[in-house]
Amino acid sequence: MPFELQDLSGTFSVGDIALALGLSFVLSAVIGWVYRFTHRNVSYSQSYVQTLVILGMLISLIMLVVGSNIARAFALVGALSVVRFRNAIKETRDVGFIFLVMGVGMACGTRFYTLAVVAAVAISLVVVLMYRFNWFASHVQRQVVKVQVPPTGNHTESIQDVLIRHTSEFELVSMETIRGGALTEIMYTVRLKKGTEPGELINALAERTGGQRVTVLTGYDQTDL
Repeated sequence: MPFELQDLSGTFSVGDIALALGLSFVLSAVIGWVYRFTHRNVSYSQSYVQTLVILGMLISLIMLVVGSNIARAFALVGALSVVRFRNAIKETRDVGFIFLVMGVGMACGTRFYTLAVVAAVAISLVVVLMYRFNWFASHVQRQVVKVQVPPTGNHTESIQDVLIRHTSEFELVSMETIRGGALTEIMYTVRLKKGTEPGELINALAERTGGQRVTVLTGYDQTDL
């Protein structure tokens, strides 16, 4: 029996392929720019944004391959189930962008072009609006206070006396021994009273810790003594 090469690509035209991949690229790139523009923290990754664009095109390709064939869909699920990703997602919003490009890629691959464009634009506008007007932001600023004290003596009460005077509320987070038991590190979350500077709290705590290190973490700034 002679070998016959069967190409199933004829089920869709070259124009369909070009439009699906081209549109998924453009929309995924727009979503990538929106992600870059609205990213606030220091964990920005160029590789992650490039992956978003590739993922959008890849999903579009997969949907072209699967089409309406149920057997191919199950085969694809089985093939992808062996893939394991070990990179941790740094922010929860990153997961949302992954699902967004996947949804846009699926719409392009199934040739719902108008849906893909409208959904990408609408959701991107929502993301920009939330960034621009800082929706759902918490204006309660908390600090983390780390105090190192000698293991002997009751330093907890004296430290809490200082916190009562300088903070509106505080909560003990952890206590642990460090440097082979030579010191005890106590960690609190606090809200400074209005008008109180971190330096004032540090100086007051330093008087009660026997000269050991005191650290106040506020956002990304660190003040210590």
